[in-house]
Amino acid sequence: MTQAKPILWIVIPCYNEEKVLPITAPMFLQKITDLTAAGKISDKSRVLFVNDGSKDKTWSIIETLAQENEHFLGISQSRNRGHQNAVLAGLMEAKDTCDITISIDCDGQDDINAMDQMVDEYLGGCEVVYGVRSKRATDTFFKRFTAEGFYHVMNWMGADIVFNHADYRLISARVLQHFADFKEVNIFLRGMVPLVGFKSTSVYYERAERIAGESHYPLKKMLALAFDGITSLSVKPIRMITGFGCIVSVLGFLGIIWAIVMAALGSVVAGWASTVCIVCFMGGIQLLCLGVIGEYIGKIYMETKARPRYIISDRTWAPYERNYKG
Repeated sequence: MTQAKPILWIVIPCYNEEKVLPITAPMFLQKITDLTAAGKISDKSRVLFVNDGSKDKTWSIIETLAQENEHFLGISQSRNRGHQNAVLAGLMEAKDTCDITISIDCDGQDDINAMDQMVDEYLGGCEVVYGVRSKRATDTFFKRFTAEGFYHVMNWMGADIVFNHADYRLISARVLQHFADFKEVNIFLRGMVPLVGFKSTSVYYERAERIAGESHYPLKKMLALAFDGITSLSVKPIRMITGFGCIVSVLGFLGIIWAIVMAALGSVVAGWASTVCIVCFMGGIQLLCLGVIGEYIGKIYMETKARPRYIISDRTWAPYERNYKG
């Protein structure tokens, strides 16, 4: 009995991509065509664009693409909710209709040809295939240093994260069914996907410059994503605060003993500078610790609200037309 060819959905988050979308959309379609012609995937495979509340003509371009070719599909979020939520929305939309998904950014920086090897690895038995950058030649020294430092810090914090992997990955529908049980509101996909388990591997590629448009990940957003990743996946910062607090408490206790002994010996010397330094140091440490603890409390606060992580306001197809699996 011949095994059925898997249905692939390429999930592409889009935010203000009117300049690059007309360039990269035909590239994604061509990749679907090539993989189908090679007999690796079903001709029912699709390209799913996820409009993340764009303020330009991104959604109208997606609608036009869907009208012109049945392989293009699109969903639009009710408002901008961020890259991670957009990817999640696309994956959850696809999981009941396809066999495998590949998430990739719209800007054309990730090597689209790596999809061939990803599909091969899936056909060979892997349920998750991570796209990993082989080098960062296109990055500035600052971006390369901070990005690689982030992965090292995450691993040191105990998070199971693939080095130099972002959100270019293949995930099978089987894994997505289990991933749907992860109900976190604070999402960091590159750290959450490995928690599901299943057989996985990596493929390596070189990342190119953005084809058109501007990056939507300035330093501020990158730092916010990094901090969200740390606080969402690890409690080590809290444990570090506890350990540091114990050390400071011991030093403080020794200082009290020293002060008592010096007072008994009559060797007390007034020193306002040392006193001010100690007070300022301790005040700064306390505020820093309160800030880290407050960040975790804020995360707990948002989780308890259990607000929806995404809301789909529009689709380029009617609900009853969704099932392409047949």
